[in-house]
Amino acid sequence: MKLFRNEIWGYLAAAVFVLIVWQIAAVRLATPMLPAPKDAFEATGRLLEVKLSHHLWVSTYRVVVSILLALFLALPLGLIMGYERKFDRFLAPLVYLIYPIPKIVFLPLILLLLGLGDRPKIFLIWIIVFFQILVTTRDAARKVPSEVIASLRSLGGNRAQIYRYVLLPASLPDVLTALRLSMGTAISVLFFAESFATTEGLGYFIMDAWSRSAPDEMFAGIIMMALLGVCLFMVVDGLEKILCRWQHVKSH
Repeated sequence: MKLFRNEIWGYLAAAVFVLIVWQIAAVRLATPMLPAPKDAFEATGRLLEVKLSHHLWVSTYRVVVSILLALFLALPLGLIMGYERKFDRFLAPLVYLIYPIPKIVFLPLILLLLGLGDRPKIFLIWIIVFFQILVTTRDAARKVPSEVIASLRSLGGNRAQIYRYVLLPASLPDVLTALRLSMGTAISVLFFAESFATTEGLGYFIMDAWSRSAPDEMFAGIIMMALLGVCLFMVVDGLEKILCRWQHVKSH
C-alpha cells in the first residue's frame, strides 16, 4: 500500500511539473496555437460531453484490440521459436527480414486492401507491436538455462509443462517490458493512422481541430491521447506486479 501511495504521489508530482512548464511556455510564447492549461482543460470538459468521448472510445478500442491480438499471437510463437531450435531456424530469417522494415509505409496498401474502417488501423498497429513482442519473447526464452529445463524433465515434466512452468514465467518480465515499450509505438501509429482517411478517433479529432485553427480543442484531443497512453502504461505495470510478484518481493 505504501508503495502504491508513493507511485500516486510520483505521478501527481510529474503532472504538476508538466502543467507548470506548459503554463510558463504559454505565457512566454504568447501564441494562439499554444493555449494555457486552463483553456485546454475547459475545452476537454466541454467536448467530452459532446463528441470527444466517442473519439476516445474508438481510439481505445483500436489500440487495445491491436495490442491484445499481438500479445496472444506473438507470445506463444516467440516461446516456440526460443525453445524449438528447428522451428527457429526456419522462421528467424523471415522475421529478421521483415522486422526492420518500417510497417507504416504500407498504410496506403493496407487501406486499399482492408478499406477505411477499423480493420486497417488495427492491422497496422498489430503488425508493428507483434514483431516487437515476438523478437523479445524469443530472445527471453533462449536465455533460460538448459539446467532448469533439464531439472523439470528429470522430474517427469513433459513439453507442455516446460512451456507453462519454465519458459513462460522466465520470459514474462521481458515480455511485459516489451509490451510497455510497445505502448508508445502503438499510440504514435494510432495517431498517424487516424490522421487521414477516417472520420473517427483521437488522431482525426486532433487534425480536424488543427485544420479549423481551434488550438484549445486540439489540445483537448492531445490530453485524451496522452491519458490513453498513461492508462495503458499503468495497466501493464499492474500486470507486472501481479504476474511477476517474485521480482518485487526480491527487490524489496
